[in-house]
Amino acid sequence: MSNNVEQVERTFVAVKPDAVKRGLVGEITKRFEDAGFKICGMKMVQATDQLLEQHYEEHVDKPFYEGLADYMKEGPIVGMVLEGVHAAENIRKIVGDTSAKDAHPSTIRGQYGHMSMDYADEAGRLYKNLVHASEPGEQEREIEIWFEEKELHDYQTAHEEETR
Repeated sequence: MSNNVEQVERTFVAVKPDAVKRGLVGEITKRFEDAGFKICGMKMVQATDQLLEQHYEEHVDKPFYEGLADYMKEGPIVGMVLEGVHAAENIRKIVGDTSAKDAHPSTIRGQYGHMSMDYADEAGRLYKNLVHASEPGEQEREIEIWFEEKELHDYQTAHEEETR
């Protein structure tokens, strides 16, 4: 039998420039908190080429990378470290499918996404999908790229204090 504490983990989320420009930071953050995730770190960052090359290292040599990097530099990004049970997996469920067209309407991308990848490709536009959430197994690497240890906080939420 596994230890319940081992199931509690941290993950990285980036509210991308299109969501920041649309004023969705509060709504998106609320979705995570409503689901019981604790914010352990949060900051607004203007992404640099170096930061994006580290984050998207597996995509740097791909044809779409330049457009992706330009999109991520269009404005500030709100980075968050969230903590909870199976955080990486469950946060990705809340965020929804990469393509808004395929995302369930109850997910962030399903509710706020307004363009399909197909449409963006046919229109010669960059597909913008509001939020990045770490894939399971990638969260520790991404947290280290975006946050220094001193920017992360350990504390008990009011709910955690009440259950003791």
